[in-house]
Amino acid sequence: MNWIEQYWVLIVLGVIVVLVALWWLVGSGKRVEADKPAATLEKREEVSPIVAGPAVAPIDVPPPVEIEPIKPEPEALVEPIHPIPAGAPDELTRMKGVGPKVAALLNGLGVTRFDQIAAWNDADVARVDAQLGAFKGRIARDQWVDQARLLAAGDTAGYEAKFGKLG
Repeated sequence: MNWIEQYWVLIVLGVIVVLVALWWLVGSGKRVEADKPAATLEKREEVSPIVAGPAVAPIDVPPPVEIEPIKPEPEALVEPIHPIPAGAPDELTRMKGVGPKVAALLNGLGVTRFDQIAAWNDADVARVDAQLGAFKGRIARDQWVDQARLLAAGDTAGYEAKFGKLG
């Protein structure tokens, strides 16, 4: 008995499986195309990104207008706490918690030197703090009076020991 006679059933089953698989693969490709909407099978017309139509003249844009910043009315200015002292002003931004905007507010109040801040009492602190707007509370929180005392005395080492490196 040769091997074909022994395995003829397996060979027939194998051929049937291959034929069924081929039939399924060929048939499934046709079904996928049949399931698609007709619009996707048709060639779509490409739309140009360029707008077609009559030529339009460019729009004349007026040049930008410079607007002057609003300056407060003289009666709206806050009365200075101290008369502005003679001599060069100190760089108030060296203190922790005093940036350019706060320094400008302080200068508007007549505060330009560390010795002025060092001389503040509780009433002066309350008066200035009330006029700091969004920066209210920084005088006490950042200990401006203590910082100013050290800076007015020129005690850089004492300042840096208590408040950190000078900025």
